[in-house]
Amino acid sequence: MRAGCSTGWTSEPDMARIVLGLGSSHTPLLTLPAEEWAHRAAADYANPRLNLSDGRLVTYGELEAEVGDRYDEVVTVEALRRKAELCQAALERLADALEAAAPDVVVIVGDDQEELFSAANQPAIAVFYGDEVATSDKFGADELPDWMRTVGEGYMMDEVHVLPGAPRLALDVIQGLLDRDVDVAVSARVEDATKAGFGHAYGFIVNRLFRGRRIPVLPVLLNTYYPPNVPSASRCHGIGRALKGALEASPADLRVAIIASGGLSHFVVDEVLDRRVIEGLRNGGGEALCDIPRGALNSGSSEILNWVLAAGALEGLPLAWCEYQPIYRTPAGTGIGVAFAVWGGDIKEPAR
Repeated sequence: MRAGCSTGWTSEPDMARIVLGLGSSHTPLLTLPAEEWAHRAAADYANPRLNLSDGRLVTYGELEAEVGDRYDEVVTVEALRRKAELCQAALERLADALEAAAPDVVVIVGDDQEELFSAANQPAIAVFYGDEVATSDKFGADELPDWMRTVGEGYMMDEVHVLPGAPRLALDVIQGLLDRDVDVAVSARVEDATKAGFGHAYGFIVNRLFRGRRIPVLPVLLNTYYPPNVPSASRCHGIGRALKGALEASPADLRVAIIASGGLSHFVVDEVLDRRVIEGLRNGGGEALCDIPRGALNSGSSEILNWVLAAGALEGLPLAWCEYQPIYRTPAGTGIGVAFAVWGGDIKEPAR
């Protein structure tokens, strides 16, 4: 209350409130039936830079020489169908939690994979403050195979989709990050989404979890993939804590959800790494997450950084539920560790 103005009562000013946190993998597998997962496995056989958590990059042949066909029995169509069912049930839990929380704005922490940015300009961390969030249509070409067009639809990249932004809150976040010593890059518009627009980290979340509601989106874009300016896990957690402070300092009277998009380990599944990350999320202190070495965070596994940043922003909000499924799609163990999580809300860990 201003000095000299007495009304006989006091009240706290309205502020933005973080009411929910979610985390979700966004692999193409989550947009396809299990019978079509072999299309992604084909890419693994041809990938000359399969990333291991010790920092090495190997070919499929080199990986096979190390582990043999250890995972042959878990890459059957029947086993993959069961994994698909569990994943879709987990996504429904996330969508339920989002619907119940009824946020006014959703902050999506994701990584851009040269869908909006490029090597011409690749910020380490950026916040979008435009009125409209337009997706790229790079998966809309007629010549693409049917399975890729299905993935494009799941990613909202089959055509240009225009989503509502959250400019007022985004500007508060930008100023709040600067005030907390995070020199964030910014973007206010998509010039031509047929050439460059928001990508799968954002479109998948909106398409799969929003259930058709046009909730304003505040994109946070973290460069996890492209050296030389990928932030460390410790720095990402610190940025997340600064994001929390910036959001909670905003005078906007808004209910805010924060969603981490991507991960966990891929394109070689590393259950030890994934379970270490999940344990760090459960503990909530950040130490275990901050200590993840850079060598473990190459290629697809780098998207774990989106979760680390979100965990910093959600500090103080308990992890209510988490589902983890290692999905092996070749005998040598390529694939992805998928994870789904809820912070806050009323969802509890299901009985096993």
